[in-house]
Amino acid sequence: MGHRDTKKQASTVAEKEKLSGKEYLAQLKKLHVELVKLQEWVKHKGLKVCVVFEGRDGAGKGGAIKAITERVSSRVFRVIALPAPTDREKTQMYVQRYLPHFPAAGEIVIFDRSWYNRAGVERVMGFCTEEQVKGFLQAVPLVEKAMVQSGIILLKYWLEVSPDEQTRRLEGRINDGRKIWKLSPMDLKSYSRWYDYSRARDEMFATTDTPWGPWFVVPSDDKKRARLNVISHLLSQIPYKDTPREKVKLPKRQKAGDYKESDYPFKYVPETY
Repeated sequence: MGHRDTKKQASTVAEKEKLSGKEYLAQLKKLHVELVKLQEWVKHKGLKVCVVFEGRDGAGKGGAIKAITERVSSRVFRVIALPAPTDREKTQMYVQRYLPHFPAAGEIVIFDRSWYNRAGVERVMGFCTEEQVKGFLQAVPLVEKAMVQSGIILLKYWLEVSPDEQTRRLEGRINDGRKIWKLSPMDLKSYSRWYDYSRARDEMFATTDTPWGPWFVVPSDDKKRARLNVISHLLSQIPYKDTPREKVKLPKRQKAGDYKESDYPFKYVPETY
C-alpha cells in the first residue's frame, strides 16, 4: 500500500464524527466478549497466532494493544516488547532474538514493535547499514513464509498517524506527569525525521507486503475508532466458534463450624479516599 493510499484512508476516517466515550465503551465491551471467545477457541484448537504492531512514535500502538488485552488472560495473549539488543544479540542473526517468543499452540503473541525495527528506527537513526537493511528486506518475507507454513497465523498492523496528531500527542506527553515516561530521547530525535520514516515505511511495504504476510494499515488519529477497528479486524481474520464448556455453578460454601474470626491486629491500608 502506497503513501497516497494511507493518506486517503486517514483523511476519510478524520472526516467521521468522533465516538463518544459512552459509545466507545459499549462497542469495546462487545468486542471484549468476542476476544474471550477467541481466546478459548485458540486454547481449545491449539492455534498459534502472531500479531505485529508497528507505526511511528505516538501512533497509538500501546493503547491498541492494551484495548485488546485488558479483559483476556496474559497466559494466552502474551505481549512482547523487547529492549535494545545486548552486545551478544547484536552478533546474532537479526531475527534470532525474536524466535523464542513466537507462539506455541494455544497462544496469541503480540509484538509491540518487532523485527521490523531494522526497517524503521534502526535504519532511520543509523543503527545499521543500508546493506544490512537490504538484506533484512530480502530475508524477512522468507522468514514469515516459514512461520505461516509452520501453522502460525500472522497479522501485521501499521498504525498511521498524521503529523499534526503526532505533534499533539508528543507534546501531551511532555506536559502530563502520567505520560512523561513514554517520551524518550529517541522519540525526540526521530520526531524531526518524519519523511525519512515515510521513505523507510514505503520501501518496507513494497518488499514485505506479501500474500502470506500482508500489511493492514490502521488510520489512528481517532484512537477510539482505531482500537475498535483493529480488534474487529483481528477477530475477522481468525475463524472461531463458541468453545464447548459446562455451565458454571458456584458450589455451596462450607459452614464455619468451630472457626472464629481472628483478633489478630492486622495492619490495614489507611483510608485516604
